[in-house]
Order: sequence, then structure tokens, then C-alpha cells
Amino acid sequence: MFMFTSLQRLHHVVRSRDHTQKPTKGTKIKESCRFCDVSVSPGFDIVHEDDIFVAFRDRNPSSVHHIQLITKTHIDSVQSLSTADVDLVKSMERIGHNILDSLDVPPHQRKLGFHIPPFNSVQHLHLHLQGLPYKSLVRRMKYPVVQGGKGSVKGFSWFVNVSQLIELLERRRCVRVMPC
Repeated sequence: MFMFTSLQRLHHVVRSRDHTQKPTKGTKIKESCRFCDVSVSPGFDIVHEDDIFVAFRDRNPSSVHHIQLITKTHIDSVQSLSTADVDLVKSMERIGHNILDSLDVPPHQRKLGFHIPPFNSVQHLHLHLQGLPYKSLVRRMKYPVVQGGKGSVKGFSWFVNVSQLIELLERRRCVRVMPC
């Protein structure tokens, strides 16, 4: 039910976009956002597109396969999400695995996750789809997944994997760098 509501809301916004609106969660365009107008013409290598999402190869990949999956509707970051968005994130996860399947990336060599502000480079929700290995140790350090302990879902980290994010949203917890 939540998935239908979230996807229906996003689909409605994408279909009825008004480019003169001020950007808030759920509006299509934020003029200062470089991910709000992803297309082939400015050089994006698009690997998936539907009415709600678009995925493209990262211009500076950290791993063998590195793809960004974004919502066409502008959402600032994981910190803008709520329990109502769980099914949206689950859809992103499903699409991400489908894309990595098409690239023949085995499940044990995948990492799917989001950077947490202020450690995100673009202020538009984007799921990193990575087919490992990383290109270097420095690149690997940008995407640390730290398991939580003593009631926390995740530990101290500027990166949250997709399953941690889903669990945090389901528990109505905020997403932050500190353990949560």
C-alpha cells in the first residue's frame, strides 16, 4: 500500500510538472541541481529510464561498475525521506539489482547505498549501484558500511546501505552520520 501511494505521488508529480514552482520535496526541477535534468545531451550515459527513475553511469567511477539511480522528482537526500518513502527505496533497490544483474555482477560483489549529508556531492537523492572491486583503497573508503550495535541499525558512517536505510525508515528513525 505504501509503495503504491509513494509511486503514485511521484508519478503524478512527474506527469504534472510545473517548472516555475519553487523546489521542495516532490517537485520535478531544481534549477541549481545537476541531476534534475539528466539526459543524453549533456553527456549522461543512461542505462535505465522509466516514468519515475533514471540510472546512468558515474562519470568518475569508484568501482568496476558504478551507476547512479535517481528519482526524476527532486528529493534532496536520504534525510528528506520518511516512513512513507520505504516502498520508493525498495523500488530503487529492486531496479538497482536488476541493473547489476544485467551487468552480470554477482550478488556478493555488489554495494548499494547512499551518502549522508553533508558527505553527498550532489544534493539530489541518488543510490550508488556498485559492482566491485573498487579501483583503489581510497575509493573504497568513500563507501563505508558500518553495522550498528546496541539498538542501532548503523554505526558511525557517512554512507548507509539500502537495507539499513529501509530499516531506519521503517523504525521512523532519522538518518545521520552518527550511529542510529
